[in-house]
Amino acid sequence: MGAAYSKEAGLSEPFAAAHEQAAAMEQHLRSGDAMAQTHSELETYIEREGRELQRRLLQAHLELRAARERPVEVQAADGVRRSYRRPSGRPLGTLFGTVEVARLAYQGPGVEGLHPLDATLNLPEELYSHGLRRLVAEHAARSSYEEVQAVLGERTGKPVGKRQLEELSIRAARDFEAFYESRTTEAEEGRELLVMSFDGAGIIMRPEDLRPATQKAAAQATRKLATRLTRGEKRNRKRMAEVAAIYSVAPFPRSVTDVMHDLRPVPGVKRKRPRPKNKRVSASVVDDANEVISRTFDEARRRDPEQLRCWVALVDGNRDQIAAIQKQAKARGVELTLVLDLMHVLEHLWKAAYAFEPDGSKEAEAWVDQRLLGLLSGQSAGYLARGLRRNARARGLSDKESAPVEACANYLVNNSKLLHYDRALRDGLPIATGVIEGACRYLVRDRMDRTGARWSLDGAEAVLRLRALWTNGDFDAYWAFHLDREHQRTHRSRYADGQVPYPLAPSKATLKAVN
Repeated sequence: MGAAYSKEAGLSEPFAAAHEQAAAMEQHLRSGDAMAQTHSELETYIEREGRELQRRLLQAHLELRAARERPVEVQAADGVRRSYRRPSGRPLGTLFGTVEVARLAYQGPGVEGLHPLDATLNLPEELYSHGLRRLVAEHAARSSYEEVQAVLGERTGKPVGKRQLEELSIRAARDFEAFYESRTTEAEEGRELLVMSFDGAGIIMRPEDLRPATQKAAAQATRKLATRLTRGEKRNRKRMAEVAAIYSVAPFPRSVTDVMHDLRPVPGVKRKRPRPKNKRVSASVVDDANEVISRTFDEARRRDPEQLRCWVALVDGNRDQIAAIQKQAKARGVELTLVLDLMHVLEHLWKAAYAFEPDGSKEAEAWVDQRLLGLLSGQSAGYLARGLRRNARARGLSDKESAPVEACANYLVNNSKLLHYDRALRDGLPIATGVIEGACRYLVRDRMDRTGARWSLDGAEAVLRLRALWTNGDFDAYWAFHLDREHQRTHRSRYADGQVPYPLAPSKATLKAVN
């Protein structure tokens, strides 16, 4: 302990450089030049020079720590004794600029060195600090890497390459699954509906990260133009991200008239409806639909372990998706109500309407309204489909003209078991997938569909995870969890029993208080 104090005593005042910077800033702010500056010029000066002051303060603290480091006995997890001890140092890129971290290295033959002082600081293995990594994670979740570069340049004074930003984002998101698996979701009380919804959204990928079938199709495709992709040519450039949403909502019984008014709202009249609660969204471009759906059912079970509530799954008619949902429900013994999204039904009805009535006409709108009223009132999908086909024949439509009519009829028949809207309205169930549509737009399209973007698989997955954390309001809790996991991976796992020896001698003030 005496050695540590003698080293500290021999250290010149560690905060001298910070005091010098602060004094220079004060001198400038008292000067006539500063008195002639506008407030924005003063802000720029203080921001720039203040960052250097912060860097010097951090550097001084690190030097003070190094001066107080004392020799300790290191017990490594690999059982190899680190008997050789030597001074060492490393750079650390921070929010304020680069600083140097001096510490003791404990080494042994043929094994990596250990640095107990690094563990007390929870330093990452790589250059950039956790504070800077968090800044990257926050901005990469919302902005392009070019915009993140600009932010970092303004904040730190030094640029960071796009490849490095991608790697930092990947590292920042690596504990996403472990975080949600570790959370103890308490069973929700009450009889609110437990609603799940799923969808997919395409992301343009680098060729090597497409799924095998898409990669093969892309390799075989020929391009019409050399400088850009034309209609249909982007199809083999995308990989589907599977998007999931789960939330609770109070039942909201309503009439057919209520739904029709919601579709055509009256100006100034807004009906109050229950809002979704405890909503959680996620997306993955790595995992397939079965894995995403399975994890969502796991979360539903945590929320309602006794299955006392009504479970609802909103679907869009995708047969593979519906089969995967039904498989998960059967495996868990869950009684599940599937509801077909009304907006998808309306889309098919509108396409069929234009086979009979002029595009954009009032007659087409009235045609759609009549069929919609029938469905909402309990009219069978089969009956409606037969009517569509009969009308097409009566009008003498050609095969090409009747194609949207036939597609609509097939859609209704194939999903007839999911079209009991009269029961759904009576029981207060949701009948539209607005939540998942919003999740697809926000999680995927708003960030991933930037012009010219070509994503790597790991980079896209990382950004989707970071956006989900922000959307769910879990980022702060996740980051605390992530830092603890980083400390475990980088430091505690390398010491016997996960115990890192504390290398700092107590300060003189502490000793006086004890005496």
